[in-house]
Amino acid sequence: MIYLSYMDSPLGKITLTSDGEALTGLSFEEERHPRDRTGAIETPNAILIDAERQLQEYFGKWRKSFDLPLRPAGTEFQRQVWNLLAEIPFGETISYLELAKRLGNEKAVRAVGLANGRNPISIVIPCHRVIGANGDLTGYGGGLWRKEVLLRLEGAIPELLY
Repeated sequence: MIYLSYMDSPLGKITLTSDGEALTGLSFEEERHPRDRTGAIETPNAILIDAERQLQEYFGKWRKSFDLPLRPAGTEFQRQVWNLLAEIPFGETISYLELAKRLGNEKAVRAVGLANGRNPISIVIPCHRVIGANGDLTGYGGGLWRKEVLLRLEGAIPELLY
């Protein structure tokens, strides 16, 4: 059974999914790789309620890490990449090359980038913290403007001056 809920955020509507025991998805309305939610029922459960609360705390700048059971569906390689993403500290960024090196294969930069882009639980598994080797904000399934907002929220790039 797939449970589904929606929440409003500073980045637009977020869709959360759960299997009843763990968070299985977090995505934005318009994404590069839309998720299949066939058969999902729109019924909040404890996991989804807790995920929404923690996300509200994150957007309110009260939370720097998430404490949720996660079950992202993907290949073994993708899950290895996502596990490494989860280790990137709040407010820090690394390059795709560095991520590939941490995986033990610096030649796997492209594969790492593809796995990063297929992350089904964005924000909580912080794929937004991966940037180009030259410091450019590159590739984010939810849109580069969202990546920039998230990195500014975390202090990884300076706030805009008005």
